[in-house]
Amino acid sequence: MIQRIQSVFLLLLALAMLGVLLLPLWHKTDALTHQELTLTAFAYAAQGVAAPAPAAPVWIIGLLAAAAAALALFEIFQFRTRGKQLLLGSANLLLITATLGAEFYFSNLGEQALNIKLEGQFMLGFYLPTLALLLNLLASRFIRRDEQLVRSADRLR
Repeated sequence: MIQRIQSVFLLLLALAMLGVLLLPLWHKTDALTHQELTLTAFAYAAQGVAAPAPAAPVWIIGLLAAAAAALALFEIFQFRTRGKQLLLGSANLLLITATLGAEFYFSNLGEQALNIKLEGQFMLGFYLPTLALLLNLLASRFIRRDEQLVRSADRLR
């Protein structure tokens, strides 16, 4: 049912992945040249950079994060078929992991765009997929627990 604890975890997972879309993921500032480069889910935002920001399909991060959020919301309403919920949770695990991988890849590209001696900083949006992975794990655990409860009740009949 929708009021179960796994639904709360899945809703929080969807909010975390939507937060990836809204918050900056990575930022690097060169104090000497006053150049700044910020990675968001859809593009690099450059200020004062003579050379253009890396031309890369950064929108993939936004696409993966939006897909993971949509899948989590869809998974909430599949409460009648817990097996399907578990399968969707596994697919969501892959999407969230791919989002994390894309974030690492594009932040590494950004590191090479500005002064290589300086390190960029990971922002709050970068860590939200890790939170989403934890919430997905908790939701799957409680879905499995519900399935075991239903099976034990069927045995008693």
